[in-house]
This record gives sequence, C-alpha cells and structure tokens, in this order.
Amino acid sequence: MRVVLIRHSKTAGNLKGRYIGTTDEPLCEEGIRLLEGKNYPAAELVYVSPMKRCRETASLIYPTLTQREEPLLRECDFGDFENKNYLELNGNPDYQAWVDSGGTLPFPGGESREAFQERCREGFLKIMKEALTKKRETVAVVAHGGTLMSVLSAFAVPEKPFYDWQVKNGRGFLLEVPENFPEKRELTVLESL
Repeated sequence: MRVVLIRHSKTAGNLKGRYIGTTDEPLCEEGIRLLEGKNYPAAELVYVSPMKRCRETASLIYPTLTQREEPLLRECDFGDFENKNYLELNGNPDYQAWVDSGGTLPFPGGESREAFQERCREGFLKIMKEALTKKRETVAVVAHGGTLMSVLSAFAVPEKPFYDWQVKNGRGFLLEVPENFPEKRELTVLESL
C-alpha cells in the first residue's frame, strides 16, 4: 500500500508565523491559490485532521473523496503560545526556556512534544490498520506539519530526527507501507511532493 502525506495549505496565521495548533483557521486566499494546478498522487480514501485547514485542503486536492476524520491527527496544543508568533513571545521567559530546550520542554498550558508525538503515532497506526484491512492501494492523509513530522520521525526510512522532517504548506511525501505494518515499522519514502 502507498500513503500520501500532505501538510495543509496556508492560513492567515501561517503567513504571520504564528503557532497555530488548536485555533481552527480556514485556508486563506494564498493557501487556496497555492493548491491550484498542483498534481498529487491519486488516492482511494483520504484521512484528515478535523481542523478546517486540513478538511479544506483535502477538499481542494481530492474533491470526489469522502473524508475520514481522525482527531488524533490534529496539531499540537501550543498552550500559552497559541496564535502568537516569536516576535510577540520575545522576552517571555517561558518561551525563551522552550527555545533553549530545543523544543523539548512542554508548552506551558499545552502538550509536551512526547505526548503530541505519541498521539500522532497512535492516530496514524489506527488509520493504517483500517486501510490495510480494507486492502486499499493508496490512501491520503492531510494533516499538520507537526503531525507529519511525528509520523515520519517514528516510521520513515531513511531515519531522520523530528525537526529534519519539516515540510512546507501544501507539500508532503509519497510513502510505501509494507504489508506487515505495523509489525515492520518502516515507511519507505518514494518521493517528495
């Protein structure tokens, strides 16, 4: 089976460099235009984070497919940093401590990276089990940058650390999923989108 992992297109918060996790923003005009004329691999089924930006991206890329929402794929809860950018957080001691930790400290009032990554992996395993059981050839997943980074850092070959899997809006990867997944937890990267 193959899986197409796609990060949602741009929102107004993305354009302003904000931490957009639980804020349920729609795509902005630039985000809609970004997807126009792009070709993505065909899929039989599309799984999405329940956030508007993911559902709208999936609708533009796969307009004829029914979306299957998976809440475990939603973006990280950035807590006190939610909907703020680094300029607005400059001078905030909690933010500086988070930056100094290399992003490993939990977000104040939000999720820890470990809890977020575990949630994303659990959601991905759940949808892969369903897709493999239904003998799908290709499925798509439209989610968030952090969600994709969590999945890829856990399962992709070649192995890379979490932050090395950053992907721009509207971009992603085509992966090969072994038949015995998740026993064999190796997703082979076939191409970047």
